[in-house]
Amino acid sequence: MAIWKYIVLAGITVIISAAFLINIPRIAILEETARNLVFHVPMWFTMFAAFAAGMVYSIRYLSTENPDDDLKAESASMVGILFGICGLLTGMVWARFTWGAWWTFAEPKMNLSAIALLIYVAYFILRASFDEAQLRARLSAVYNIFAASTIPFLLYVIPRQLPSLHPGADGNPAFSDMTAIELRIVFYPAIIAFFALAYWITNLRYRYEKTVRTLQEQSNPF
Repeated sequence: MAIWKYIVLAGITVIISAAFLINIPRIAILEETARNLVFHVPMWFTMFAAFAAGMVYSIRYLSTENPDDDLKAESASMVGILFGICGLLTGMVWARFTWGAWWTFAEPKMNLSAIALLIYVAYFILRASFDEAQLRARLSAVYNIFAASTIPFLLYVIPRQLPSLHPGADGNPAFSDMTAIELRIVFYPAIIAFFALAYWITNLRYRYEKTVRTLQEQSNPF
């Protein structure tokens, strides 16, 4: 295993440990739940990056029709869903201890995040609906570009136009309130570590799918 992978594993371990062990400032409303910043926000950032990468590979596929670009788009999008689900779950845990409920339909960001993930679930349903590889890749690429284009609107533009309980909206505490150097020292490396982990998982997924495709072509050359 390459040394950078050991570094990623060590980094994730240190970040998780530090998130629970460091002293944090007492911020109104957030209190101890401010520790979730180290997990929740980097997971969303990683989801954005993975979906953006999937869109780039989909655009490349439409330009080159290289099957590898289709596999890379699929792999990146799947990892994006993975981190999106983790981001949603950490948000639900935070909501339970801050708002007193795992889910509230009064919070647009939670609802729109769920919709965004369902849009990407539909991407994989679409892929599973076609047996012809080239047709599946073309339609999936077009849909993936559409799906990625909805993310800024669903998770940033629209929530900012609506009343929200989410930190950073309507006077609730935001990251700008968390001035303690301890949080920032853990938060910024967490972003890098989650990005690296996502790249690693994406690469593993891509290599797996490419191996499966190669074996299928060998078993059915015609």
